[in-house]
Parts: sequence; structure tokens; C-alpha cells
Amino acid sequence: MRLRESPEDFRVEELPLYPPTGEGGHTFVRVEKRLRTTEEVARDLARAAGVSPRDVGYAGRKDRRAVATQWLSVPGLEPATALGLSLTGVAVLEAIPHPHKLRTGQLRGNRFEIVVRDVGEEEAADAAVRGERLQTLGLPNRFGEQRFGRDGDNADRAAALLRGEAARGSRREQRFLLSALQAAVFNAALDERPLPPHEVEVGDLAMRHDSGGVFEVEDLALEAPRAAAFEISATGPIFGTKMTRPAGVVAEREGALFERFGVEEGSLRPPRGVRLRGARRALRVRPGEWRHSYEEGALRLEFALPPGSYATVLIDALFANPPAKQAPSE
Repeated sequence: MRLRESPEDFRVEELPLYPPTGEGGHTFVRVEKRLRTTEEVARDLARAAGVSPRDVGYAGRKDRRAVATQWLSVPGLEPATALGLSLTGVAVLEAIPHPHKLRTGQLRGNRFEIVVRDVGEEEAADAAVRGERLQTLGLPNRFGEQRFGRDGDNADRAAALLRGEAARGSRREQRFLLSALQAAVFNAALDERPLPPHEVEVGDLAMRHDSGGVFEVEDLALEAPRAAAFEISATGPIFGTKMTRPAGVVAEREGALFERFGVEEGSLRPPRGVRLRGARRALRVRPGEWRHSYEEGALRLEFALPPGSYATVLIDALFANPPAKQAPSE
């Protein structure tokens, strides 16, 4: 099996949190990029506007080896100028004014269309069954390998930052490195949990899927049916100074994990100007808009995922022997 034989085999469309208003000092630019990273596109747009790349906003990074559609915000760039730009590997689709910069995480999710090639009929049928099962039990919400960098060492580099070693790169780059360490801790918590992600236990901090609210599980008889109905899910740690902590044995497991990774409360000293607030992240998500088709060895998958969830993780969950991938790109 092969994934990303060409960029056209991996399409992603960002679903914006809100539309631009049509007025303001920033211009929201919707681009379609191919074989370009989001940061490369941001630098190109910054150069066209005569501003610093750090002034260009985007809701999230999209894969390089893909055909990806997303929004970026650029201060001082006229919409007509943006629409007339000729950028390598980038088509400008829309340019609309807005009062504010686009911030990380300001999206509803992403919609994917992915083709996995050299898939046998039996493998495709099994993948379809697993896909339907994910609609019922959910997809484990682990971070994908691209979060950890091309060489897989982003989390180690972040740990060095927290130890006070020389900070390199921009604040945006440092924040991204630290998010990789947060991701590594979360994945470890998910892997070491004694229960599957679709179950809750006393002491868990559970998230309501309709509102995002988080509460402590105290009455298992009351909350277990809600988890079975996909109303709530247990959460894992995104460590930081403001992270809410669970109780009981769940807290003990997380405490041991933090100690192992060197991210205990009171020891977090990120570089100056970099905030590390922390959060809770649901241990599972439900893929939306699920469709699949199979023809001549190619399995075509269409689905949507919430912000921060990874299509490559879903692909891995569909196959007993996941398809070969290109190296992580972004």
C-alpha cells in the first residue's frame, strides 16, 4: 500500500471558524498550495506586503506533500494585489479584508480527500469496516508523526529549551517545538491508559463534545452511558501552567508521566515571550462526513476532522499494516 504517491492523492481543505468581514486592516487570503509549507507561503505573502513573516497569521500548518487549501491573514496587503500575485506552487483563490489577524486554532476543522493505492479488495473491505467502527467508538486522538519534525526530534529540542539551554529560532518556532513536547506527553498518556479511549473512569476530566466544557467524573454509573453515546470523552494532558488536573489514580498516572518527561508543575520555564498555558485534549474524536469508494486497487477516503486531529492517524487506524508514507513534511 502507498500513501501520497502524488500531492493530488492527499487533499485537505481548511474549514474556517468565521468568514472575513470585508473591512479592516488585514486581508484574509485563501490559497491552494502544492508542495509548499504553510510557513513558506507566509513568507511569500509577507514579502509581497512588505511586513515581517511573524505578522502573517494562519490557523494551522498544512502538509507540504499535499494539495491544501487554507486561509492566511496579511496586514497592509491590498486584496487586488493579493489576487494578482504569482507564487510558486500557490494559487490565490480569495482575498477579503478583516479587522484582525488570524490566530492559531481559529478553524472549525479540516476536510480530507485521500487516495491510498495498491490496496487489495479484502484490505479495502476491512478498512471500510474499521472506518464504520470509528463512527461508533471514535478515533484515538493521538498526534501524528509530522508534529515531531522531519527528524523526529522536536520534542527533544523542546525539552532542551525548558532546561534553559540556548533558545534558537523565532518565538513562533519555539512555540511549535514546545507543542511537540506537549504532544509527546499526550501520546504517552493515551498509550499508557489502562482503559480504551471510549471509556471513562472516576477521576477523569471529561469533555462535553457539544460545548467543549470539561468536568471531573465522579459518578461512573451516570457518566459511562454518556461516554457510550459519544456525548463526552475522557481527556489527556496538554501540560502547562494553567492546565486543569484530574483526580485520584488518573492524577497519579499523569504525575508520574510529567516526572518522567521533566515537565512537573513548577519546573516549566519556557523562553521569554513564549506562553505555555496548557489545556485538556479529548482522547478520541469522531470523523465526520465519512465516505469511501474502491476501484482498481485505489481506496478513496473522504472525511472531516476537528482542529488538531490528524488524517494520517486515521489512515493508520484503518489498516492492519498501514501504508508506506513520505517523510513528515510539516
